[in-house]
Amino acid sequence: MTTTDADEITNVYLSDNFAPVAEEVTVTDLDVVGAIPAQLDGRYVRTGPNPIAPDPSNHHWFAGEGMVHGVRLRDGKAEWYRNRYVRSPQVTGALGEPAVPSDEGGLVPGLGNTNIVHHAGRLLALMELSLPFELTPDLDTVRATNLGGPLPAGINAHPKFDPDTNELHVMAYSFAEPILRYHVIGTDGLLRRTEELALGAPVMVHDMALTDSSVIAFDLPVVFSLELAMAGRSMPFVWDPDYTPRVGVMPRSGSGADTTWIELDEPCYVYHPLNAYDDDGRVVIDLVVHPKAFANTEREPSQGEPSMQRWVLDPAAGTCSRTVIDERGQEFPRADERLAGRRHRYGYSVAVPELAGLGGGVGGPGGTLLGYDLGAGTVTEHHFGAGCTPSEFVFVPAGPDAAE
Repeated sequence: MTTTDADEITNVYLSDNFAPVAEEVTVTDLDVVGAIPAQLDGRYVRTGPNPIAPDPSNHHWFAGEGMVHGVRLRDGKAEWYRNRYVRSPQVTGALGEPAVPSDEGGLVPGLGNTNIVHHAGRLLALMELSLPFELTPDLDTVRATNLGGPLPAGINAHPKFDPDTNELHVMAYSFAEPILRYHVIGTDGLLRRTEELALGAPVMVHDMALTDSSVIAFDLPVVFSLELAMAGRSMPFVWDPDYTPRVGVMPRSGSGADTTWIELDEPCYVYHPLNAYDDDGRVVIDLVVHPKAFANTEREPSQGEPSMQRWVLDPAAGTCSRTVIDERGQEFPRADERLAGRRHRYGYSVAVPELAGLGGGVGGPGGTLLGYDLGAGTVTEHHFGAGCTPSEFVFVPAGPDAAE
Protein backbone atom coordinates (compact mmCIF):
# COMPACT_ATOMS: atom_id res chain seq x y z
CA MET A 1 0.00 0.00 0.00
CA THR A 2 1.52 3.31 -1.04
CA THR A 3 0.59 6.96 -0.76
CA THR A 4 1.55 10.07 -2.67
CA ASP A 5 5.32 10.40 -3.09
CA ALA A 6 6.63 12.70 -0.36
CA ASP A 7 8.73 14.61 -2.91
CA GLU A 8 5.53 15.77 -4.64
CA ILE A 9 3.82 16.99 -1.48
CA THR A 10 3.75 20.73 -0.80
CA ASN A 11 0.63 20.92 1.37
CA VAL A 12 1.50 21.45 5.07
CA TYR A 13 -1.16 18.90 6.03
CA LEU A 14 0.67 16.25 3.99
CA SER A 15 4.20 16.72 5.32
CA ASP A 16 6.31 16.26 8.46
CA ASN A 17 4.14 15.18 11.39
CA PHE A 18 1.03 15.21 9.20
CA ALA A 19 2.45 13.02 6.43
CA PRO A 20 0.26 9.99 5.62
CA VAL A 21 1.28 6.62 7.05
CA ALA A 22 2.13 4.30 4.16
CA GLU A 23 1.13 0.87 5.45
CA GLU A 24 -0.89 -1.13 7.95
CA VAL A 25 1.16 -3.09 10.49
CA THR A 26 0.80 -5.26 13.58
CA VAL A 27 3.65 -5.29 16.10
CA THR A 28 3.69 -7.33 19.33
CA ASP A 29 5.71 -7.13 22.56
CA LEU A 30 6.71 -3.52 22.13
CA ASP A 31 9.76 -2.11 23.89
CA VAL A 32 8.84 0.22 26.76
CA VAL A 33 10.94 3.26 27.62
CA GLY A 34 10.26 4.18 31.26
CA ALA A 35 7.29 2.61 33.02
CA ILE A 36 3.62 2.18 32.12
CA PRO A 37 1.35 2.75 35.16
CA ALA A 38 -0.38 -0.45 36.25
CA GLN A 39 -3.83 1.18 36.14
CA LEU A 40 -3.51 1.61 32.37
CA ASP A 41 -5.15 -1.69 31.48
CA GLY A 42 -6.98 -1.74 28.17
CA ARG A 43 -6.82 -0.47 24.61
CA TYR A 44 -5.85 3.09 23.74
CA VAL A 45 -7.35 3.81 20.32
CA ARG A 46 -7.31 6.95 18.18
CA THR A 47 -8.34 7.81 14.63
CA GLY A 48 -7.26 10.53 12.24
CA PRO A 49 -7.16 11.47 8.55
CA ASN A 50 -4.64 9.44 6.55
CA PRO A 51 -5.27 10.15 2.85
CA ILE A 52 -4.47 7.44 0.32
CA ALA A 53 -4.16 9.61 -2.81
CA PRO A 54 -4.59 13.28 -1.83
CA ASP A 55 -4.55 16.29 -4.13
CA PRO A 56 -2.03 18.68 -2.51
CA SER A 57 -3.74 21.69 -4.08
CA ASN A 58 -7.05 20.92 -2.36
CA HIS A 59 -6.32 18.65 0.60
CA HIS A 60 -7.43 19.80 4.05
CA TRP A 61 -6.35 18.37 7.42
CA PHE A 62 -9.96 17.50 8.28
CA ALA A 63 -10.34 15.41 5.11
CA GLY A 64 -8.65 12.15 4.21
CA GLU A 65 -9.46 8.50 4.79
CA GLY A 66 -9.61 7.50 8.45
CA MET A 67 -6.85 5.38 9.94
CA VAL A 68 -7.24 3.92 13.43
CA HIS A 69 -4.21 3.31 15.65
CA GLY A 70 -4.34 1.18 18.80
CA VAL A 71 -2.07 0.01 21.62
CA ARG A 72 -2.97 -2.78 24.06
CA LEU A 73 -1.66 -2.04 27.57
CA ARG A 74 -1.65 -4.56 30.42
CA ASP A 75 0.51 -5.27 33.50
CA GLY A 76 2.97 -2.53 32.60
CA LYS A 77 3.48 -3.92 29.10
CA ALA A 78 2.54 -2.78 25.62
CA GLU A 79 1.32 -6.07 24.16
CA TRP A 80 0.60 -4.87 20.65
CA TYR A 81 0.31 -1.92 18.31
CA ARG A 82 -1.71 -2.03 15.11
CA ASN A 83 -3.08 0.46 12.63
CA ARG A 84 -5.92 -0.11 10.20
CA TYR A 85 -7.74 1.98 7.65
CA VAL A 86 -11.42 2.40 8.41
CA ARG A 87 -12.99 0.52 5.49
CA SER A 88 -15.02 3.36 4.04
CA PRO A 89 -16.19 3.07 0.41
CA GLN A 90 -13.21 5.24 -0.60
CA VAL A 91 -10.75 2.86 1.07
CA THR A 92 -12.28 -0.40 -0.16
CA GLY A 93 -12.48 1.06 -3.66
CA ALA A 94 -8.83 2.14 -3.62
CA LEU A 95 -7.66 -1.20 -2.23
CA GLY A 96 -9.88 -3.34 -4.43
CA GLU A 97 -11.67 -4.88 -1.45
CA PRO A 98 -15.36 -5.75 -1.07
CA ALA A 99 -17.46 -2.97 0.46
CA VAL A 100 -18.40 -3.39 4.11
CA PRO A 101 -22.15 -3.52 4.93
CA SER A 102 -24.01 -0.25 5.53
CA ASP A 103 -27.32 0.20 7.35
CA GLU A 104 -28.38 3.17 5.18
CA GLY A 105 -27.85 2.79 1.46
CA GLY A 106 -28.77 6.40 0.69
CA LEU A 107 -26.22 8.02 3.01
CA VAL A 108 -22.51 7.91 2.23
CA PRO A 109 -20.99 6.40 5.38
CA GLY A 110 -18.13 8.92 5.56
CA LEU A 111 -14.51 8.27 6.51
CA GLY A 112 -14.44 7.59 10.27
CA ASN A 113 -11.48 9.96 10.62
CA THR A 114 -12.35 12.27 13.53
CA ASN A 115 -13.11 10.51 16.81
CA ILE A 116 -13.40 7.11 18.50
CA VAL A 117 -16.00 6.27 21.15
CA HIS A 118 -16.87 3.05 22.96
CA HIS A 119 -20.55 2.68 23.79
CA ALA A 120 -22.82 -0.27 24.58
CA GLY A 121 -20.02 -2.72 23.90
CA ARG A 122 -19.21 -1.31 20.45
CA LEU A 123 -16.16 0.61 19.24
CA LEU A 124 -17.26 3.35 16.82
CA ALA A 125 -15.18 5.49 14.44
CA LEU A 126 -16.93 8.82 13.80
CA MET A 127 -16.95 11.70 11.34
CA GLU A 128 -19.57 14.41 11.13
CA LEU A 129 -22.32 14.21 8.51
CA SER A 130 -21.66 10.46 8.45
CA LEU A 131 -22.67 7.09 9.82
CA PRO A 132 -20.46 5.59 12.53
CA PHE A 133 -18.25 2.65 11.58
CA GLU A 134 -18.31 -0.25 14.01
CA LEU A 135 -14.86 -1.78 14.63
CA THR A 136 -13.71 -5.03 16.22
CA PRO A 137 -11.41 -4.97 19.28
CA ASP A 138 -8.58 -5.63 16.80
CA LEU A 139 -9.61 -2.52 14.80
CA ASP A 140 -11.07 -4.27 11.76
CA THR A 141 -14.18 -2.64 10.25
CA VAL A 142 -17.48 -4.47 10.76
CA ARG A 143 -20.07 -2.17 9.18
CA ALA A 144 -21.40 1.37 8.84
CA THR A 145 -24.23 1.48 11.37
CA ASN A 146 -27.24 3.77 11.75
CA LEU A 147 -27.58 2.77 15.42
CA GLY A 148 -31.11 1.56 14.78
CA GLY A 149 -31.87 4.93 13.12
CA PRO A 150 -32.86 6.48 10.83
CA LEU A 151 -30.03 9.03 10.83
CA PRO A 152 -30.80 11.22 7.77
CA ALA A 153 -27.66 13.35 8.25
CA GLY A 154 -25.55 10.82 10.13
CA ILE A 155 -24.15 12.08 13.43
CA ASN A 156 -21.35 14.38 14.47
CA ALA A 157 -18.01 13.17 15.76
CA HIS A 158 -18.20 14.44 19.34
CA PRO A 159 -21.04 12.81 21.28
CA LYS A 160 -21.36 13.42 25.01
CA PHE A 161 -21.65 10.51 27.44
CA ASP A 162 -23.85 10.89 30.51
CA PRO A 163 -22.13 8.93 33.32
CA ASP A 164 -25.38 8.74 35.32
CA THR A 165 -27.72 7.40 32.62
CA ASN A 166 -25.05 5.72 30.42
CA GLU A 167 -26.70 7.34 27.40
CA LEU A 168 -24.89 8.99 24.51
CA HIS A 169 -26.01 12.43 23.32
CA VAL A 170 -25.02 13.73 19.89
CA MET A 171 -25.84 16.43 17.33
CA ALA A 172 -26.05 16.25 13.54
CA TYR A 173 -26.15 19.24 11.19
CA SER A 174 -26.94 19.23 7.48
CA PHE A 175 -25.65 20.81 4.28
CA ALA A 176 -29.14 20.71 2.83
CA GLU A 177 -31.21 22.52 5.46
CA PRO A 178 -30.79 24.83 8.48
CA ILE A 179 -31.71 22.12 10.97
CA LEU A 180 -29.70 20.69 13.85
CA ARG A 181 -30.80 17.24 15.01
CA TYR A 182 -30.21 16.16 18.59
CA HIS A 183 -30.11 12.40 19.12
CA VAL A 184 -30.05 10.28 22.26
CA ILE A 185 -28.46 6.83 21.95
CA GLY A 186 -29.67 4.45 24.66
CA THR A 187 -27.74 2.04 26.84
CA ASP A 188 -28.40 -0.66 24.24
CA GLY A 189 -26.57 1.39 21.60
CA LEU A 190 -29.74 2.17 19.64
CA LEU A 191 -31.33 5.49 18.73
CA ARG A 192 -33.90 6.38 21.39
CA ARG A 193 -34.93 9.98 20.68
CA THR A 194 -34.53 12.79 18.13
CA GLU A 195 -35.31 16.50 18.45
CA GLU A 196 -34.87 19.21 15.79
CA LEU A 197 -33.53 22.72 16.44
CA ALA A 198 -33.89 25.50 13.85
CA LEU A 199 -30.66 27.24 12.82
CA GLY A 200 -30.20 30.54 11.02
CA ALA A 201 -28.48 28.83 8.06
CA PRO A 202 -26.73 25.53 7.25
CA VAL A 203 -23.75 26.13 9.54
CA MET A 204 -20.98 23.84 10.73
CA VAL A 205 -21.80 22.57 14.24
CA HIS A 206 -18.75 20.50 15.09
CA ASP A 207 -19.48 19.82 18.77
CA MET A 208 -22.00 20.37 21.56
CA ALA A 209 -22.16 20.58 25.34
CA LEU A 210 -24.34 18.82 27.90
CA THR A 211 -25.33 19.42 31.52
CA ASP A 212 -27.69 17.66 33.92
CA SER A 213 -30.52 19.91 32.75
CA SER A 214 -29.66 21.16 29.28
CA VAL A 215 -28.31 20.52 25.81
CA ILE A 216 -26.09 23.32 24.45
CA ALA A 217 -26.01 24.06 20.70
CA PHE A 218 -23.65 26.42 18.86
CA ASP A 219 -25.08 28.42 15.92
CA LEU A 220 -21.99 30.31 14.75
CA PRO A 221 -20.84 32.06 11.53
CA VAL A 222 -19.12 29.19 9.64
CA VAL A 223 -21.65 28.69 6.84
CA PHE A 224 -21.91 26.03 4.13
CA SER A 225 -21.01 27.36 0.67
CA LEU A 226 -22.74 25.70 -2.28
CA GLU A 227 -20.29 27.48 -4.59
CA LEU A 228 -17.28 25.86 -2.91
CA ALA A 229 -19.04 22.50 -2.84
CA MET A 230 -19.76 22.71 -6.58
CA ALA A 231 -16.08 23.57 -7.12
CA GLY A 232 -15.12 20.31 -5.42
CA ARG A 233 -13.61 21.79 -2.28
CA SER A 234 -13.07 19.29 0.53
CA MET A 235 -14.23 21.78 3.19
CA PRO A 236 -16.97 23.94 1.59
CA PHE A 237 -17.39 26.49 4.39
CA VAL A 238 -16.96 30.27 4.63
CA TRP A 239 -16.88 32.82 7.43
CA ASP A 240 -19.93 35.11 7.36
CA PRO A 241 -19.18 38.23 9.46
CA ASP A 242 -22.81 39.35 9.17
CA TYR A 243 -24.25 36.13 10.58
CA THR A 244 -25.81 36.48 14.05
CA PRO A 245 -23.85 34.23 16.44
CA ARG A 246 -26.02 32.38 18.95
CA VAL A 247 -25.86 29.68 21.60
CA GLY A 248 -28.94 27.56 22.22
CA VAL A 249 -29.98 26.11 25.59
CA MET A 250 -32.53 23.31 25.19
CA PRO A 251 -34.00 21.57 28.25
CA ARG A 252 -33.14 17.88 28.17
CA SER A 253 -36.76 17.19 29.10
CA GLY A 254 -38.08 19.46 26.33
CA SER A 255 -38.11 19.74 22.56
CA GLY A 256 -36.31 21.84 19.98
CA ALA A 257 -39.10 24.42 20.18
CA ASP A 258 -38.23 24.97 23.85
CA THR A 259 -34.68 26.14 23.01
CA THR A 260 -33.64 29.54 24.37
CA TRP A 261 -31.28 31.22 21.90
CA ILE A 262 -28.78 33.67 23.36
CA GLU A 263 -27.04 36.08 20.97
CA LEU A 264 -23.33 36.71 21.49
CA ASP A 265 -21.89 40.22 21.56
CA GLU A 266 -19.31 39.40 18.88
CA PRO A 267 -18.79 36.63 16.32
CA CYS A 268 -16.50 33.69 17.03
CA TYR A 269 -16.28 29.97 16.43
CA VAL A 270 -16.14 26.98 18.77
CA TYR A 271 -14.83 23.60 17.67
CA HIS A 272 -14.59 21.99 21.11
CA PRO A 273 -15.93 22.71 24.61
CA LEU A 274 -14.03 21.31 27.59
CA ASN A 275 -17.08 20.67 29.79
CA ALA A 276 -20.28 22.32 30.98
CA TYR A 277 -22.39 22.25 34.14
CA ASP A 278 -25.45 23.83 35.77
CA ASP A 279 -25.06 26.62 38.32
CA ASP A 280 -28.24 27.96 39.95
CA GLY A 281 -30.26 28.35 36.76
CA ARG A 282 -27.27 29.25 34.62
CA VAL A 283 -25.00 27.13 32.44
CA VAL A 284 -21.22 27.38 32.78
CA ILE A 285 -19.11 26.25 29.81
CA ASP A 286 -15.33 26.13 29.58
CA LEU A 287 -14.32 26.03 25.93
CA VAL A 288 -11.74 27.01 23.32
CA VAL A 289 -12.91 30.01 21.27
CA HIS A 290 -11.58 31.01 17.84
CA PRO A 291 -11.93 34.67 16.78
CA LYS A 292 -12.64 33.52 13.21
CA ALA A 293 -12.66 30.34 11.16
CA PHE A 294 -12.54 29.76 7.38
CA ALA A 295 -12.25 33.54 6.91
CA ASN A 296 -9.31 33.50 4.48
CA THR A 297 -9.54 30.13 2.74
CA GLU A 298 -11.24 26.82 3.41
CA ARG A 299 -7.78 25.33 4.00
CA GLU A 300 -7.30 27.53 7.08
CA PRO A 301 -9.81 26.39 9.72
CA SER A 302 -8.83 29.13 12.18
CA GLN A 303 -7.63 32.73 12.12
CA GLY A 304 -6.26 34.38 15.24
CA GLU A 305 -5.25 32.76 18.52
CA PRO A 306 -7.97 30.50 19.97
CA SER A 307 -8.20 31.09 23.72
CA MET A 308 -9.54 29.10 26.66
CA GLN A 309 -12.64 30.92 27.92
CA ARG A 310 -15.46 30.50 30.42
CA TRP A 311 -18.95 31.35 29.24
CA VAL A 312 -21.83 31.76 31.67
CA LEU A 313 -25.20 31.46 29.95
CA ASP A 314 -28.27 32.87 31.67
CA PRO A 315 -31.34 31.68 29.76
CA ALA A 316 -33.72 33.74 31.91
CA ALA A 317 -31.86 36.97 31.20
CA GLY A 318 -30.84 35.98 27.67
CA THR A 319 -27.20 36.82 28.31
CA CYS A 320 -23.77 35.26 27.90
CA SER A 321 -20.81 36.58 29.89
CA ARG A 322 -17.36 35.66 28.57
CA THR A 323 -14.11 35.49 30.56
CA VAL A 324 -10.72 34.64 29.08
CA ILE A 325 -8.94 31.99 31.17
CA ASP A 326 -5.83 31.73 28.99
CA GLU A 327 -5.22 33.71 25.82
CA ARG A 328 -2.50 31.53 24.31
CA GLY A 329 -3.36 29.52 21.19
CA GLN A 330 -4.65 26.06 22.03
CA GLU A 331 -7.15 23.36 21.14
CA PHE A 332 -8.48 19.87 21.97
CA PRO A 333 -9.72 20.56 25.54
CA ARG A 334 -10.65 17.59 27.74
CA ALA A 335 -11.76 16.96 31.32
CA ASP A 336 -12.32 13.93 33.52
CA GLU A 337 -15.09 12.04 31.69
CA ARG A 338 -16.59 10.92 35.00
CA LEU A 339 -17.65 14.55 35.48
CA ALA A 340 -19.12 15.08 32.02
CA GLY A 341 -21.96 17.59 32.42
CA ARG A 342 -21.06 18.15 36.09
CA ARG A 343 -18.94 20.74 37.87
CA HIS A 344 -15.25 20.13 37.21
CA ARG A 345 -12.10 21.68 38.62
CA TYR A 346 -9.39 20.43 36.26
CA GLY A 347 -9.04 20.49 32.49
CA TYR A 348 -6.43 19.86 29.83
CA SER A 349 -5.65 21.15 26.35
CA VAL A 350 -2.81 21.39 23.84
CA ALA A 351 -0.95 24.63 23.14
CA VAL A 352 0.79 24.70 19.78
CA PRO A 353 2.77 27.67 18.40
CA GLU A 354 1.04 29.49 15.57
CA LEU A 355 -2.13 27.48 16.01
CA ALA A 356 -3.88 29.94 13.71
CA GLY A 357 -3.00 27.58 10.87
CA LEU A 358 -3.54 24.43 12.95
CA GLY A 359 -0.23 23.25 11.52
CA GLY A 360 1.88 24.79 14.24
CA GLY A 361 4.75 22.74 15.60
CA VAL A 362 5.43 20.89 12.34
CA GLY A 363 9.20 21.02 12.08
CA GLY A 364 9.10 23.88 14.58
CA PRO A 365 9.46 24.42 18.31
CA GLY A 366 6.84 21.83 19.25
CA GLY A 367 3.69 21.75 21.36
CA THR A 368 2.78 21.80 25.04
CA LEU A 369 0.23 20.02 27.23
CA LEU A 370 -1.62 22.48 29.47
CA GLY A 371 -3.15 21.31 32.74
CA TYR A 372 -5.61 23.79 34.30
CA ASP A 373 -6.59 23.99 37.95
CA LEU A 374 -9.65 26.15 37.43
CA GLY A 375 -10.33 26.35 41.15
CA ALA A 376 -6.92 27.79 41.98
CA GLY A 377 -6.55 29.67 38.69
CA THR A 378 -3.22 28.03 37.85
CA VAL A 379 -1.83 26.12 34.88
CA THR A 380 0.88 23.45 34.66
CA GLU A 381 2.80 22.92 31.43
CA HIS A 382 4.65 20.01 29.86
CA HIS A 383 6.61 20.80 26.70
CA PHE A 384 7.26 17.93 24.31
CA GLY A 385 10.28 19.33 22.52
CA ALA A 386 11.16 20.57 19.07
CA GLY A 387 9.31 18.99 16.18
CA CYS A 388 6.68 17.29 18.35
CA THR A 389 3.01 18.01 17.67
CA PRO A 390 0.81 16.50 20.40
CA SER A 391 -2.83 15.80 19.70
CA GLU A 392 -5.87 15.39 21.94
CA PHE A 393 -5.27 13.80 25.35
CA VAL A 394 -7.55 11.52 27.37
CA PHE A 395 -7.68 11.67 31.17
CA VAL A 396 -7.45 8.25 32.86
CA PRO A 397 -8.14 8.20 36.64
CA ALA A 398 -5.91 6.12 38.90
CA GLY A 399 -9.01 4.10 39.81
CA PRO A 400 -12.81 4.29 39.57
CA ASP A 401 -13.04 6.10 42.92
CA ALA A 402 -9.90 8.22 42.53
CA ALA A 403 -10.14 11.98 42.85
CA GLU A 404 -10.53 14.18 39.78
